[in-house]
Amino acid sequence: MAVWPDDFVAEGAFARVEPLLATHADDLAEAAGDLHRLWYTTIPAPEQVSEEIDRRLALRQAGTMLPFAVIDKVSGRAVGMTTYMNIDAENRRVEIGSTWYGRSVQRTPLNTECKLLLLRHAFEVLDCIAVEFRTHFMNQQSRRAIERLGAKLDGILRAHTVTSNGTLRDTAVYSITAAEWPAVRANLEWLLQKPRSGQ
Repeated sequence: MAVWPDDFVAEGAFARVEPLLATHADDLAEAAGDLHRLWYTTIPAPEQVSEEIDRRLALRQAGTMLPFAVIDKVSGRAVGMTTYMNIDAENRRVEIGSTWYGRSVQRTPLNTECKLLLLRHAFEVLDCIAVEFRTHFMNQQSRRAIERLGAKLDGILRAHTVTSNGTLRDTAVYSITAAEWPAVRANLEWLLQKPRSGQ
C-alpha cells in the first residue's frame, strides 16, 4: 500500500524543508541545545536526536507521519524538525506538529516561511480539507505563533495526555480549513515581506 503523502522538498527565501534523514543528526543535536528542559514540550536532548530521527522515520514507514528537517538557508545547516503527522489520507487531513527550532532561528522569518511552505503544499498539492496544529495549553509561545498564522482555536482537550514528567497535558487544538487558506496565505506572504522588527 502506498504511503500518503509522497516525500517532497519545499524551498523559500529563508528556509528549506526536506525529508528527515539520519545524516541530519549532527546539525540537529547542535541545534537542540538545552531546549529539552522545557517541561511543556517534547524536544530531544542532543544525545537523543538520532533516536528521535529513527522514531520519526519508523512512523513514516507506518504511514502516520512525514518528518522533515528544517534547513536554514543562510548557514546551510539543519536547525530544527517539523512533520505532517496524524495523517488521515481518506479525509485529506494532516497536522503540522512535533516542530522545534534551535534558539538561533527562533523569532526569525524561518518559522513563518516553513509554515507557509507546508500549508501551501497541504492545500494546493495534497488538496487537504483542513490542517491542524496542537500544542500544550501552557505553551504560550507556541499558541501565539499558531494564532499568528491565522489558525482558529477548535477547542481544548482537557487531561488529554500524560507528559514525560507525569503531569497531565491539556491540548489546545487549532485548524485552518481549505476555505480559509487564501486569506491565511495572503497574510503569511505579507508577514514575510513587511519590514522586520522581529518575525
